[in-house]
Amino acid sequence: MELRQIATFIRVAQFESFSKAASSLGYSQSAVTVQIRLLEEELHVRLFDRMYKRVVLTGQGRQFLESAYNIIQEVNHAALSLSVEEELSGPLHIGTLESLCCARLPAIVAQFRSLHPKVNLQITTGVPEEIISKMERGEVDIIYILDEPLYNNSWNKLLEEREEMVLVASPALGKALGPGSHALEELLDQPFYLTERNANYRRLLDRRLAAHGRSVTPVLESSYASFLLQVLEETEGLSYLPWFLVEERVRQGRLTVVEVDELQTAMYSQIFSHKEKWTTREMDEFVRLCARPKKKAEKEGSVG
Repeated sequence: MELRQIATFIRVAQFESFSKAASSLGYSQSAVTVQIRLLEEELHVRLFDRMYKRVVLTGQGRQFLESAYNIIQEVNHAALSLSVEEELSGPLHIGTLESLCCARLPAIVAQFRSLHPKVNLQITTGVPEEIISKMERGEVDIIYILDEPLYNNSWNKLLEEREEMVLVASPALGKALGPGSHALEELLDQPFYLTERNANYRRLLDRRLAAHGRSVTPVLESSYASFLLQVLEETEGLSYLPWFLVEERVRQGRLTVVEVDELQTAMYSQIFSHKEKWTTREMDEFVRLCARPKKKAEKEGSVG
């Protein structure tokens, strides 16, 4: 059994296609077919069923896939152990959300660059579905997203931290509403500036409102949370966003948190890599710098 055969098996399982796997690996389709046949002969099992134009894992194939991922990871760890003293210099491509990129990554990137100036960083932003797809196609090394807890047998979860969601108001509206907790009903007639309906923050708000038999029609929708914040500072309204994105504006008095018991909830910032992707020291270091000190994280968790 050869390592390249295992890597090829994983790629065929991922694409459910010999031709697509071959294209992604730079092999001919016949070479991929031979590698899978030799692997099946050595294991004495059938790994794939050929159905129409697709290849689908058999039960034994699904069982072997988990072992294949573990083998790749162990080889990766062994290789990394031989170079722990070397200065980090490999490239690192990160997929993330616009909100995390604007609010969290500048400080993290500055620290990373200070510690590891030879590493070439590349950052790609998009909606969660886009960057997850990029990770699964091997186009990015890791993804840094904000969502409800996600799980997939093909992914490594490298970090998960709770992020409070808050309802924020423009200064004038916040002053008019006054301090203290507010009933959901008294806010539904206010103008809402929200992310688009398919965005994760919006989906969470819509579900929370639906649980109480309510809904809102926003007067403004945008895929860019940073734009919503700028508009919110200029005109009266409300928005529903993660605390880390509004924290500085709230501290400066440019926005006000509106307490609503029915809307108190959280999402989770999460970092993933694909199990087929070798975890490099550059990836490990980025994750380390993203992790917040425990006391700070707990303090932020009390907001909202």
